[in-house]
Amino acid sequence: MSNEGVDKGRRRLLIGATTAMGAVGAAYVAVPFIKSMSPSAKARAAGAPVEADISKLEPGQRITVEWRGQPVWLVSRTEQNLGDLETLRDVLTDPDSEQPQQPEYCKNATRSIKPGVMVAIGICTHLGCSPTYRPDVGAEDLGGAEWKGGFFCPCHGSKFDLAGRVYKGVPAPTNLVIPPHKYLSDTVILVGEDGEAA
Repeated sequence: MSNEGVDKGRRRLLIGATTAMGAVGAAYVAVPFIKSMSPSAKARAAGAPVEADISKLEPGQRITVEWRGQPVWLVSRTEQNLGDLETLRDVLTDPDSEQPQQPEYCKNATRSIKPGVMVAIGICTHLGCSPTYRPDVGAEDLGGAEWKGGFFCPCHGSKFDLAGRVYKGVPAPTNLVIPPHKYLSDTVILVGEDGEAA
């Protein structure tokens, strides 16, 4: 067969147009497939920082916000609570927070940026139950005079003080986790992003 009478320019145009259409078709098929591999808006939001307004948080009160699917407690501690923290050193497993359960800026006596507000993930470090908030000082079922308020895990009996430090002789091996957080103002905390006081 002879190549006489074949328009080579037209052949190149048709090959180019066919290739371009094939590329568009492949992209059209590939985009939904590639998009399905990226996290959904809900998944992206689950890891996003969360703002918490503490303007209405009364002394001794706790509020809970959700960050990454976990409860985060914000507790307003009273002057008495803060004074009691130092008296508990002998009954705590890690009173100086040597284990890395908190950001460096919260490695202090109150495990917080501002002493009056505790921010902690509300999950027991033993098996992941959620402890109950027991601010009642001297509760007989939790040790009487030794109990200065804190958190009690009903699953296996672990106890934590109002700085989230674990008591000796309980199943939980470490203090409650303090999430990264920072103050955007005196009354707004951003949980999930590192920083220090505003």
